[in-house]
Amino acid sequence: MRFARFKRAIRLKTIDSCFEDLKDSRLVDETFTVDEVRDMLDGLQLVVRGEVETELINTAHTNVLLLRQLFSQAEKFYLRLQTDISELENRELLEQVAEFEKTEFKNPNKTNQEISKPKLAPLNEGGVSELLNKEISRLQEENDKLKGRLRTLETQAMGALDEKTEAKRALKDLQKVQGEQKMATRSQEITSLEDTVAALQEDYQKSLSVNAASQRDLQDNLVSAKHDLLRIQEQLALAEKELDRKFQQTSAYRSMKEILTKKNEQIKDIRKRLSKYESDE
Repeated sequence: MRFARFKRAIRLKTIDSCFEDLKDSRLVDETFTVDEVRDMLDGLQLVVRGEVETELINTAHTNVLLLRQLFSQAEKFYLRLQTDISELENRELLEQVAEFEKTEFKNPNKTNQEISKPKLAPLNEGGVSELLNKEISRLQEENDKLKGRLRTLETQAMGALDEKTEAKRALKDLQKVQGEQKMATRSQEITSLEDTVAALQEDYQKSLSVNAASQRDLQDNLVSAKHDLLRIQEQLALAEKELDRKFQQTSAYRSMKEILTKKNEQIKDIRKRLSKYESDE
């Protein structure tokens, strides 16, 4: 407020100087025409308008820079500031500010005394410490919560490890029992297979002995059959010879032989004739 009051005082002095310049430079005659007065007022209006506009623009920009500093400091401490534009036009609050300004700057000596007073240390450090303490407390609470959660997770992990170890032990016992059962089953199967093989071997030996005896019988029967066959063949050969001899002694055989002899001679004669005809051709 002191800074704004100082800037406002300077701007008012500037406006006063504009009027003084007009008085000193233009109001030198005793009489003025309407056009001359209008011209002087228009010039004064432009100058005053420019000064007031400059002051308003400067005040707005100054407020922007002030708010920028405040918001930048708030962002460093992760604070979220909010503004209510409607409060800027609250007539009651504006009157309170005006009353405060009048009371605070009514006595010029009081203002000089306050300026000369030693300034207190800024409260920024205290605010920072308070914010840091709050942040530290919050982090400690989160750390305690995380530690508790970590202990819970460790307990659950240990329980899971114990369950896993117990499951492995049970699996090993089960595998051992299954292995023993498999070994017993395999030994039973092996014994059964050995008994089956022994029975098959015994049957095979029996069948071999039976086959050997039957083979010997067959060989003996074959030898006797061969002897009988040779004897029968010999008897058949003697019988054939006897039949041939008896057949040759019959009249039918002799007449047939004579006929065959004549036929052979006739064939020979025909062949000779045919050979002659073939040579002539």
